[in-house]
Amino acid sequence: MAKVVIDANVIVSAAFGGKPLEAAIRAMGKREVYISREIERELMGIVAKLSKKLTEEQQHFVRDRIRQLMAIAAVVTVSTHITLSRDAQDDHYLSLCKRINADFLITGDKDLLNIPEGKLKKAGISTRIVNPNEFLQMS
Repeated sequence: MAKVVIDANVIVSAAFGGKPLEAAIRAMGKREVYISREIERELMGIVAKLSKKLTEEQQHFVRDRIRQLMAIAAVVTVSTHITLSRDAQDDHYLSLCKRINADFLITGDKDLLNIPEGKLKKAGISTRIVNPNEFLQMS
């Protein structure tokens, strides 16, 4: 089974449908999905930040999707920290990918998507970083 990490931006976007939702469903249905407590906290923080833009119903819906993911995903502790991106949150995703030897990181984050494969390999990361559309085409 392929090991998958899903970025918070894809998870939140998935709550509203479209390709992010399709990618998340496919990842959770056919793959092993991994997450960390740090990512869980990030997700809940995003919902809080979006509270002014979302209705109560939308906030509840997003929180429920996050809880569903947490119930399905394997929670992993990340102790080694990679520094490849200008964003510490991005580096946490890369660290998690390295820790579990992930096959895929699904993200919409341009900084992550633009990291050269050679730079990843130098850091010991063999993960393919893809957007939701690419993941759907490959799986």
